Amino acid sequence: MEEVFLKAEEEFLNNNNFAIATVIKTSGSTPQKPGAKLLVKNDKTAIGTLGGGCVEGDIWFAASEMLKNKTDSEMKEYELNEELAAEDGLVCGGTMFFLLDNINKSESLKKYNQEIISAYNGGSSVSLATLVKKPITSLAKIGDKILIRENKSTSGTLGDEILDNLARKTSDEILPLGRNKYVSDKRGYEFFIEAYTNHPTLVIAGGGHVSKAIYNIAITLGYKIIIIDDREKFSNPKRFPKATSTLVGDYSKELEKINLGTNSFIVIATRGHKYDAYATAAALRTNASYVGLLGSKRKAILIYEELFSNGFSYDEVSEIHSPIGLDLSARTPEEISLSIMAEITAFRLGGKGNFLKLDKILIDKALKKSKTT
Repeated sequence: MEEVFLKAEEEFLNNNNFAIATVIKTSGSTPQKPGAKLLVKNDKTAIGTLGGGCVEGDIWFAASEMLKNKTDSEMKEYELNEELAAEDGLVCGGTMFFLLDNINKSESLKKYNQEIISAYNGGSSVSLATLVKKPITSLAKIGDKILIRENKSTSGTLGDEILDNLARKTSDEILPLGRNKYVSDKRGYEFFIEAYTNHPTLVIAGGGHVSKAIYNIAITLGYKIIIIDDREKFSNPKRFPKATSTLVGDYSKELEKINLGTNSFIVIATRGHKYDAYATAAALRTNASYVGLLGSKRKAILIYEELFSNGFSYDEVSEIHSPIGLDLSARTPEEISLSIMAEITAFRLGGKGNFLKLDKILIDKALKKSKTT
């Protein structure tokens, strides 16, 4: 939701009042997941999305009223039942929890907004935790924030030292891949923490047919892409026109030159076993969170044996994703690339990669209801 923070910066510069509504928790089937945002300006225009329809309209109205009445930030529960969803043609039903944050009441975001924008653009990653619920006896305020930087330094507070420490610990978990998390403690405090990092980077070692197909999908998903091949014919701007860079040279040496952060993913798909082994070893020495090796189980075993012989630990080798991709029974380069990018996306976002098909009990419920209408 980089656009929301860019708009927030513009509003700060113009001394305008505004509110930000954020999805902080959901249950059931909902049109948006935690982290979705809608910035509502004082003139009632908005940027971002909460999923559209009645949900967005009602939350927009609540945020507008908050600005009009100059009330404090609050958490709002919104139940999207079947009848309400049907009014807008939505096929969903669940509960959404929102933080309606009156930014100008606390001004805490103003102190951190530029650091968040910088993180999106390749600067140091940061996490921002916001208090959304507290015990009645607490002097903290809903909307209180603490910014946690990559170097462990912090600014701000959630109003409670124990809670601040919990936010720091949670930041360590979510910061590498830019995730978010809703956290509760037994004393009745609850906060929502979001990590902001640079756009994901995908490094593809090898520029063959499968790599070209992977590139085609990854571009549409917003990845920065780096291609490496030891043959210029397979790594050049003409073949990969939207790649951030196309490198030609030894796979391991080129990988060693790239400064990769944790929000980086490497796919090894070179032209032979020997090159795959060199590239995989080099990939394991980077800070990338994901290393995937294209090929059969037999090929993976042989390369793992070489890695163990070269001193890599069991923990390091077992983190490799090989054979790479989800089980789609893929055969063509396009199908294989789809399975690979599906796995990488699931890994990055914390998904499980399972079928989303309705359980039998829900299908039975639909059948039963259809007979009563």
